[in-house]
Amino acid sequence: MGLQFAVVSRFSSVNAPYGLDAVLQYHRAISFVALAFVLAHPTIIMIRDTAQLELLNPITAPWRARFGLASVVALVLLIATSVWRTRFRLAYEWWRVLHGVLAVAIVVTALLHIEGVGYYVDGPWKRGFWVAMSLALVALLANIRIVKPIRLLRRPWRVESVRGEPGDTWVLTLVPDGHPGMRFFPGQFAWIRIDRSPFSIHENPFSMSSSADRTDAIEFTISSAGDFTSTLGAVEPGTRAFVDGPYGVFTYELNEGPEFVFVAGGVGIAPILSMLRTMAERDDRRPCLLLYANPSWDDVAHRDEIDRLVEQLDLRVVHVLEDPPAGWDGESGLIDDDVLERHLGRGQHRARYFICGPPPMMVAVEELLGARGIPGEHVDHERFDIM
Repeated sequence: MGLQFAVVSRFSSVNAPYGLDAVLQYHRAISFVALAFVLAHPTIIMIRDTAQLELLNPITAPWRARFGLASVVALVLLIATSVWRTRFRLAYEWWRVLHGVLAVAIVVTALLHIEGVGYYVDGPWKRGFWVAMSLALVALLANIRIVKPIRLLRRPWRVESVRGEPGDTWVLTLVPDGHPGMRFFPGQFAWIRIDRSPFSIHENPFSMSSSADRTDAIEFTISSAGDFTSTLGAVEPGTRAFVDGPYGVFTYELNEGPEFVFVAGGVGIAPILSMLRTMAERDDRRPCLLLYANPSWDDVAHRDEIDRLVEQLDLRVVHVLEDPPAGWDGESGLIDDDVLERHLGRGQHRARYFICGPPPMMVAVEELLGARGIPGEHVDHERFDIM
């Protein structure tokens, strides 16, 4: 449980080899493993000696048992509120606060339980180990909640513009305020706070959609799908912002290939657009195919920009519309095996694939590519639902 703090601490040395989204998926999965072991501990004790059932009574049980019970209850609450957050109608920001409080409570009460039982701290070296580990957990919390925000204070940004795009999408452009900006790989993302302190719990992760070679500003393409994103249109130019990043490994910079296939759904075009824009800036002529799925033609964000990129790159664009307009002669419905068969071509097994969009679309496309014999190491994805 203590190592979970390291997993979500945003240390580049932890996240860089895998990407923050993969690390957070691991964090989520390993929590269920931890829960199984934690529940097994009292269960085994009660089965071996039914008299120990009295320890489950928080009124009569000794404090060491109360702390153990509190730790288990807090762990169950943490996982339940994470799995069913939307069902409980917990706002994302307040869920994060609750998640952090419960995580600290779990570890603190577990350590008090261990101290009360005494078995694992009955010698100087054992006690020293647990003290060192506890201090390390405190340091991890201090880094993410205190040290990193202080660093962000020294590198503020300003909102240059917010403009609307089709598909109920906003394009947010930020410019550095008194510093040289941020270098990133095309396709990466960052956590941003708009008109708030860097110590605020209100921060959201978004992919950069601008070219990685653009140094005067960074651009984010954001879907209006939540409490924060629905208010972006009201943000005034000049508003102060803070950017924590970059993060992620969803980039062709780290996954070189002779050609690329990009599969985007809706606002999933953001990191892919960053890669295409960067390739255009660098006059990269490697063949590219973009399969871009949207509900309708009116929902296709960055249409004009994509048309210009077709002229600048060796790029083929295939729009796939669920509800095409009258007279539409392109692909309709969903990105299925027939669509892939018509457009992938002979180089499909040597291409690198980048998939970003709604989770059902991503799962379906990944399965279709696997069925076509595309090696898993050739397929990269970016999930926007990691929380």
